Amino acid sequence: MAEKARSVDRACIELMEETKNFTIGSCWDRAEKQQPQCGFGLGGICCRICSMGPCQINPFGDEPKRGVCGADADTIAARNFIRMIAGGAAAHSDHGRGVAEVFQLAAKGEAPGYGIKDEQKLLQLAMDFGVEIGDRSVQDIAIDVGEVAMGIFGSQHGPIPFLKRAPLKRQALWRELGVEPRGVDREIVEIMHRTHIGVDMDPENLMLQGTRAALGDGWGGSMLATELQDILFHTPTPTLSRANLGVLEAEQVNIVIHGHEPLLSEMIVAVSQEPEMLKKAKAAGAKGINLAGICCTANEILMRHGVPLAGNFLQQESAIATGAVEAMVVDIQCLFASLPKVAECYHTKVITTAAKAKIPGATHIQFEEHDALNTARKIVNAAIENFPNRGKVRIPDVECDLIAGFSHETINYLLGGVFRASYKPLNDNIINGRIRGVAGVVGCNNTKCTHDNDHLTVVKELIANDVIVLQTGCSAIACAKEGLMLPEAAAKHAGPGLAEVCETVGIPPVLHMGSCVDNSRILMAAAAVVKEGGLGDDISDLPAAGSAPEWMSEKAISIGHYFVASGVYTVFGATFPTLGAPGFTDLLFNKYEKIVGGKWDFEPDPLAHARKMIDHIDKKRRALGLDKAKERVLMDMAARRELEKEFEEQPAG
Repeated sequence: MAEKARSVDRACIELMEETKNFTIGSCWDRAEKQQPQCGFGLGGICCRICSMGPCQINPFGDEPKRGVCGADADTIAARNFIRMIAGGAAAHSDHGRGVAEVFQLAAKGEAPGYGIKDEQKLLQLAMDFGVEIGDRSVQDIAIDVGEVAMGIFGSQHGPIPFLKRAPLKRQALWRELGVEPRGVDREIVEIMHRTHIGVDMDPENLMLQGTRAALGDGWGGSMLATELQDILFHTPTPTLSRANLGVLEAEQVNIVIHGHEPLLSEMIVAVSQEPEMLKKAKAAGAKGINLAGICCTANEILMRHGVPLAGNFLQQESAIATGAVEAMVVDIQCLFASLPKVAECYHTKVITTAAKAKIPGATHIQFEEHDALNTARKIVNAAIENFPNRGKVRIPDVECDLIAGFSHETINYLLGGVFRASYKPLNDNIINGRIRGVAGVVGCNNTKCTHDNDHLTVVKELIANDVIVLQTGCSAIACAKEGLMLPEAAAKHAGPGLAEVCETVGIPPVLHMGSCVDNSRILMAAAAVVKEGGLGDDISDLPAAGSAPEWMSEKAISIGHYFVASGVYTVFGATFPTLGAPGFTDLLFNKYEKIVGGKWDFEPDPLAHARKMIDHIDKKRRALGLDKAKERVLMDMAARRELEKEFEEQPAG
């Protein structure tokens, strides 16, 4: 793997020489040493569920095509696939549970530092949950909302309440198929039971349960995490910030916050601005305290506080390699086990904070919900005390401005105004052809791809063809670093129709909607477009598509499948974990569209990947009768008088 092929990010390329000094090697070095990777594992046809295996199903030659128990490639691939859904749904939903627990404590006044920042959203959630509002206090309403929220995880009968937010036709389909999630935890446990040896062996039946669990993630645990975080920390609004490793400051204490939960990072943001902490930093020889983020914790504090992005998933080691990071503070998910080993080459302290996510060699400072501010102070103090231990500093002079914080509510207001918040302008511009369609491009980085290249190639091709792009997670960070999240990017990169709309509304052609749990915001936006009218009566009717060009985690599989199960055509790049099982892959890529209205696809070439999405969008436009561009007609006086006459003849009221 040539060095320049490892990444298209100029900051990463600059630090490649530095990463050669890692005793453990960089993530790219370690990926090279893993080659060639197991073909059975890549194809999803290796089973190690029981100790009679592992069984590998050779798709070639005359060897046996079944495992010891008799399972064939399709059954094995289906079991492996829905276990990935279970893993991803568990990660997102456990995140949601952690937020719900802190929400309950905050509602009861038992978590100093936390409070209700968005009362309007609390009241909306209370109505969704059937919690009485009346003249009750905000605290009493919040306590009841917290109890309902916690119940969503352990519910045994369902359906979970957020399903009611989907279009009515979609709800009816889920009900007919019997895939309404009963409770988040129940569906994950049932996957583990069904995939135990000797239980469910029918790929289609296995996928129905995978669908239940994925919907429990997207319309349950993830959506709940997003809603409660907005209530606790405020719903994001457009925020100007910066992205890439150049946001690190040579003369300040740099704290990089990495992971996925904003519970502790919110407190670190508050504490880092305390006069006492700034005084300590200056006493240590620094000019101040600088925060930067990596991965989805980064997206959370970016949206609400403008904290700059240091980078995405594959940049976590590179951040340490600058020599400028006093502390890398991690919570949960997407953390490299290599971080403490890499930090040994520098002065950086790697600090873990979650009891469920410890790394050998790291310093552990346990996050205490009842005493979160003091936990944050311990962490910031540790970083300040480490500042004098710095060695050589090499911060790439690479950064870019961005605008983030386009929540579902914000898009609504930007399009329709504060008093007439509406998706109607978006629908109208899709109908008249200025906007060809909508794409959600999300997901991780993967060493199988040139870092960030596939995200950027897919997104640039989409917007050049008048497709507006909604983004979350590490994909959003990739595009932020490239300048695609600035309004002026529309004139430079977008097609004429999309550019015209972006200029009129004052938005970028690529909208940052948050962290990976915030894919639920994209679901809400899709449902809102359907409800606005004119583009069909289900999400599956929309000229829309989903994409994860560089995915790598089980969370991505769960996200992908809850979009498919919601009616969205979804394309993955990099690799796909079922290709060794043709029958099961055909179920996902073809037959599933007849079942749920959405389907999976795989395309590792990023340009072809984008073209598949555009072709699907055009197919949906044809089905809606929108395939012929409508001419813009200037009305003459006779036409205006005719329109006025029709209006006057309409019955009053």
